[in-house]
Amino acid sequence: MRVRRIGHMVVVTVHDQGLPRYGRRAIVRFMETPDTPAESAPEPTGVAAQDWAKASAEPHYRAAVVDLLGALAYGELAAFERLAEDAKLAPTLGDKAELAKMASAEFHHFEQLRDRLSAIGEEPTEAMEPFVAALDGFHRQTAPSDWLEGLVKAYVGDSIASDFYREVAARLDADTRELVLGVLDDTGHASFAVEKVRAAIDADPRVGGRLALWARRLMGEALSQSQRVVADRDALSTMLVGGVADGFDLAEVGRMFSRITEAHTKRMAALGLAA
Repeated sequence: MRVRRIGHMVVVTVHDQGLPRYGRRAIVRFMETPDTPAESAPEPTGVAAQDWAKASAEPHYRAAVVDLLGALAYGELAAFERLAEDAKLAPTLGDKAELAKMASAEFHHFEQLRDRLSAIGEEPTEAMEPFVAALDGFHRQTAPSDWLEGLVKAYVGDSIASDFYREVAARLDADTRELVLGVLDDTGHASFAVEKVRAAIDADPRVGGRLALWARRLMGEALSQSQRVVADRDALSTMLVGGVADGFDLAEVGRMFSRITEAHTKRMAALGLAA
């Protein structure tokens, strides 16, 4: 992991992860960063110690939160659609029912985000619209060819996004943080995917190699798409690297991506796949 500053850009390069070329670098724009490194797990200060009513008085912060909720809302809606579609590939009726239950949970998360956007005076569809192209592009590029690839995508792809949003949540006001962490709760993907994928590999070890390559591709595409989304939204990118909420420096950006990459490696191991 290497982080460097080029003009008005932060460049985060992930090394030796076996990722495709396009997935090895994530770039986001920034406005300013503090001179002192952020401590790990700091006590909430600044915006992170405020409630929404107080924090939202700052226009740039409000814009960043609207972007964040819009991105999350469309992500949950897309996850609902994808899981409902993947249920068609399920080999048994029990598996189909399990995916349907997960899809229902994702839609409930979408409803919570939609309702919060409405409650703060924002039109949910307008808040989601800037993120439709990137998320739809990601799903087009990573359409699973079979049941197992669909499970790995739900487990690996969704978890990478959740890890990123949890990092951002630490710098949100208390009310928004509670909502974001709530909608990131596991809907059952993890244990279900691990059980089914490991059983498939035990039955046919050759499956492991194919799924490992697939998971690496998912990691690369997820980093590439998140890079584009954040770089295109000034308020959101400012929140990521400082200047809106409790800012953090370039070293902390590097640590954040290192934590996300480390969590991905652990999930791959849980699946019985090499990262």
